[in-house]
Amino acid sequence: MIIISLLLLASLLPHLTFTARVNVGIVDGTEAKPHSRPYMVSVQSNKTHICGGFLISDEFVLTAGHCRNGSQILTVVVGAHDLRNSKNSDRIGVKSYIPHPSYTIHLPWNDIMLLRLQEKVNLNNDVKWISLPKKGEDVEVNTLCSVAGWGQLQTNGPLSSLLMEANVHVMNNSECYKRWGQTYYSVEQMMCTRGNGGSCRGDSGGPFINIKT
Repeated sequence: MIIISLLLLASLLPHLTFTARVNVGIVDGTEAKPHSRPYMVSVQSNKTHICGGFLISDEFVLTAGHCRNGSQILTVVVGAHDLRNSKNSDRIGVKSYIPHPSYTIHLPWNDIMLLRLQEKVNLNNDVKWISLPKKGEDVEVNTLCSVAGWGQLQTNGPLSSLLMEANVHVMNNSECYKRWGQTYYSVEQMMCTRGNGGSCRGDSGGPFINIKT
């Protein structure tokens, strides 16, 4: 599998998800097979899940820029499925925070951040990094993709302790732009999707994955 985008925004509408900046679990999804997504990371503040993220090497996590508030100290949990059970998972501190140089708080553009970990992760069957797409690589309309996270299972509901997942399909860029406009949508930086399930608060920063690759 290859990541095709960051899930930087989850659904503002029940069955629509697109990549942007709003801080938004997987709604109408299913529990993921334990450790079937070894690249998934829980980004936490004071040991509480706030955002998703994913390993792109043994010492870097990619997440959303808005997942850090000011000088907030974050940690990441790797190798987890049930966040209530620390077995097989590790908590690692963040050595440095590297937001996109053009990211501005409260704006949807360039909402992306690298976390350099204080130590390299121990790679195993439950902890693996995943490849990023090649520069200029595009995804065709109606391509089946997936999202995952520990976010809310319903609007204003509690966060999920179990990793959840849902399938979505890529929408046409012009349709996305028409629906959301330039205030929320950038054809150059984003894509939007639709499906029976989607993401919600707490899933920001997680990966958007092309299932077929």
